[in-house]
Amino acid sequence: MTDAVPGPARVLVVEDDRELGPLLTRLFRGAGYEADLAPDGQAGLHLALTRRYDAMILDRGLPAIEGLDLLGRLRRSGVTVPALVLTALGTVADRVAGLDGGAEDYLVKPFEVDELLARVRVLLRRRGTAGERLAVGDAEFDLISRTVTGPDGSVVALSGRESDLLRLLARNPSRAYTREQIVAQVFPDATTVTLVDTYVHYLRRKLGAAAISTVRGVGYRLGRP
Repeated sequence: MTDAVPGPARVLVVEDDRELGPLLTRLFRGAGYEADLAPDGQAGLHLALTRRYDAMILDRGLPAIEGLDLLGRLRRSGVTVPALVLTALGTVADRVAGLDGGAEDYLVKPFEVDELLARVRVLLRRRGTAGERLAVGDAEFDLISRTVTGPDGSVVALSGRESDLLRLLARNPSRAYTREQIVAQVFPDATTVTLVDTYVHYLRRKLGAAAISTVRGVGYRLGRP
């Protein structure tokens, strides 16, 4: 295992307003985050399913896929990234619909920049403390920093896709997954199931050959690095 420094938090902004979207992206980058912008719900769905994010900011009235519909699809797909709805729809009924629809927070436009940043910091703190560390054998997997800390204190950094694969296996350590199931949940943009074997190899190289077990005739399950 080699030492690694955790990277900055990643934020996905799903906003169709041509001025506000880029402004929010610059705001988060200026605050020290990595930030991506999706100009409609379809683009937001693709990014959220194929990349790892620590927080998501989304509008309600999005083209292609409406904001709460987008959030519902992500939750049903197992994407648990905390979401803040940022919208002009501000009645009590709107807020209740947003929170019941899977959002962790709801902020009405127009908004104060300092309040938005403060609310995002709260989302990140919640994500960092509420079940976002998983056991991987005798090691500990931190989903936010994408690092695995061994019992000797050594730290290994994982890529986004390596982290997504290990998260799936570590959350269900007794379950064996077929390659097709892993592709559907971790690599939805893959054109072949052999991509799974590639990332299993990467994880074994970083964490040890026993980190992931091969279940003959089925696929893979978590091992003991």
